[in-house]
Amino acid sequence: MDIKTHEIDNHKIAEISAEEVLIAKLEDALDITGTLYYDGYDRVILYQKNLTPAFFDLKTKIAGDILQKFTQYQMSITIVGNFESYDSQSLADFITESNKGRQVNFVSSLSQALR
Repeated sequence: MDIKTHEIDNHKIAEISAEEVLIAKLEDALDITGTLYYDGYDRVILYQKNLTPAFFDLKTKIAGDILQKFTQYQMSITIVGNFESYDSQSLADFITESNKGRQVNFVSSLSQALR
């Protein structure tokens, strides 16, 4: 796991990347949020490929459980990826609603995530 730090408008942002899935279950999210919170980050950027595919199947409820942990740590999360490949209206609606707020966002590029 590689963590790159970005500092924008007094926010310490962790860009996390790896070649493998980093968050496959709730405990993985707890480990990452705890570490980032302790290190002073208040925002995190994750890549779609670093989340279990089950995250994007809303019936599993994994997305809600994981995102709740980031919320509990008061840490905004942006997920970068191509979400159009999923054939799920409920996921599309979830992404649209999430993107209306500031806590959880889904974008297609790092430059969008950093804005």
